[in-house]
Amino acid sequence: MDWDQLELHPRIVVAVRRAKLKSVKEVWSFPGLDLQTLTGLSRSDIQQLLAAAAAACRRHPPVSALLLHRGECRRLESGLRLSVGCPVLDELLRGGLPVGGVTELSGESGAGKTQLALQLCLSVQYPTQYGGLNSGAVYICTEDSFPIRRLQQLIRDQSCLRSDVPPSLISRLQFSDQVYVEHAADLDSLQVCLSRRVPLLLARGLIRLLVVDSVAALFRSEFQAADWLERTKQLLAFSSTLHHLSQEFTTPVLCINQVTDVFNSSDDSLGPLTSSVSPALGLAWANQVMVRLMIRRLQAAVARGDQRSALRRLEVVFAPHLARDGRDVAVWREGVRGIPSSAR
Repeated sequence: MDWDQLELHPRIVVAVRRAKLKSVKEVWSFPGLDLQTLTGLSRSDIQQLLAAAAAACRRHPPVSALLLHRGECRRLESGLRLSVGCPVLDELLRGGLPVGGVTELSGESGAGKTQLALQLCLSVQYPTQYGGLNSGAVYICTEDSFPIRRLQQLIRDQSCLRSDVPPSLISRLQFSDQVYVEHAADLDSLQVCLSRRVPLLLARGLIRLLVVDSVAALFRSEFQAADWLERTKQLLAFSSTLHHLSQEFTTPVLCINQVTDVFNSSDDSLGPLTSSVSPALGLAWANQVMVRLMIRRLQAAVARGDQRSALRRLEVVFAPHLARDGRDVAVWREGVRGIPSSAR
């Protein structure tokens, strides 16, 4: 779809063409501030541009997104899920993460994204009757070091979190031996990891969960605003690799994402309605994700015994099989737990 087909002021159309933005698809991966720098338009003009682009994408989704949606929906119908390990959150997610497709979990620093990812790395190791997949997980770190001490604490307190699992079974599982940690400091090392080491682990049946923490770190740091086209190409290639691995090995993929300030408050397609931030990497990435979850810290706090936790909110932003809903959660020593409605 060309710019002439959208209801935009001629001044905006001239500016985007001068910036060599040939179609609405090419603004998907741009934060608003980058677009303002690239085009020289005012903030108000950029808001109109983003609103028009988002509306066009909703009316005419990319063919690749439609194909992914059809393929992943077939897997959703199978009913196989990876449990989060908490009944309240599993209720929100209708059983947990779907085994096919990419799930994104975004949020600000300290919101609890990594906590939930570590919890899933342990949950995947349980038998299917307890919400697991009888296998391990690979955790790819792209910015921070792997939080081994927190993982060990979660392992020690598994019997507290998973009261539904017999203690004898928990004691038999070698949790730490089935979490494979990889570090990728740049896109080249990430590509090597995803094209060589991860497929080998999957083919041998050693893992059934892939976690990337975080997806935004490399794509934000390695590209300037003028490199938008190359960044989009790399981002789509990365997404294609994740979907291929997920489909070939029937494996859930969880991508941790950072957030950026909401620039166009009239567009609620990228983040929760009540949030002042939106997941990073724009619409180019959003169209590659099947399930988008967002976690954020609230101002309140909750206490339980000798423990105290900041209150969080885990929300479903979009998913083909889930309602747009959320649950309050807290982070305890044993892991992330949803707070039942009766306890609030």
